[in-house]
Amino acid sequence: MKIAVVGTGSVAKDCYLPFLKTQKDVALTYFSRTRAKADACAAAFGGTVRESLPALLADDPDAVLVLTRETARAGVLRELIPLRPRRLFLEKPLVAQGGQDNVSEDDFAIARDLMAALHGQGCETAMIFNYRFFEQTIAAREIVAQRRFGTPVNAVAMVNYACWSHCIDLLHHLVGPAESVTAQASGMTFGKDSVPDLAASIRFVGGAAGTILGTWSMNFGFPLFELTVNYSGGRVHLRCLDGDLEILDYSTHRHEVLSLTRNTSRWDQYRASFGRSLGAYLDSLRQGTPPPVPGSAGLEELRFEAGLRRAVRLGRAVVLSEEFPC
Repeated sequence: MKIAVVGTGSVAKDCYLPFLKTQKDVALTYFSRTRAKADACAAAFGGTVRESLPALLADDPDAVLVLTRETARAGVLRELIPLRPRRLFLEKPLVAQGGQDNVSEDDFAIARDLMAALHGQGCETAMIFNYRFFEQTIAAREIVAQRRFGTPVNAVAMVNYACWSHCIDLLHHLVGPAESVTAQASGMTFGKDSVPDLAASIRFVGGAAGTILGTWSMNFGFPLFELTVNYSGGRVHLRCLDGDLEILDYSTHRHEVLSLTRNTSRWDQYRASFGRSLGAYLDSLRQGTPPPVPGSAGLEELRFEAGLRRAVRLGRAVVLSEEFPC
């Protein structure tokens, strides 16, 4: 299986390539704007460096992993479209020209047009969204299904912007897509880019209600997100990358806490989730099945963010399907 890698920075080197190196049926090729970084990855993980994107696509790879910064991803996708890749596996957020904490309405529009062009020529797209592959997220989904917790009723999320797009996707994963949003921006700012907090009220397709707060003010020494989803038959609470999973089972009247072993850090869990996500994707290629997280999930996440920005700007509710059609 031929896997091409676009972008060989720290994310590729630390989170993707160690796993790909263990896959005996995977042959790697690389392209980076900085040739020295690509050469270093080839030396450490095996594979061959190509001089350009056309050269990278010349041997018709089974999939292209686009691992560039979100600020540069739109430009790379524009260059890839005329090369007609068969499959793309994309880092998140899909497009964010101003950075992951400052997605704009234009980012959604650009991403929508790029994805339409790719899909129109038969390219299959997929997203990383590795928070779906944390052990605790997998356990929460299994418990909700096995114990028949039923319909999502409401959800509450507090999120450090470092986890922002991932946690929006987790809401979609555990509750469903958003139907409409209202939002306000704080008058206070934190972090190097002075990005204000965002607080949003959500109505989900299916009728559930929710809230989400995005901020840089959460200290990195403590949990970076907390997410509670209340179903008609129970409740789940997720806390950060390696925190406890709390289960409130309304049918048994039990409050359960599921903890991971304490011999690994949050960053070990973080890196392992990339392996699970990428492993699931490679298995879909081997089996000829749809990707576990389709590219449309990345567009849905951007649509949510675009809706928040418009809701803040105009001071009113935004119906996503009407104002940001996919």
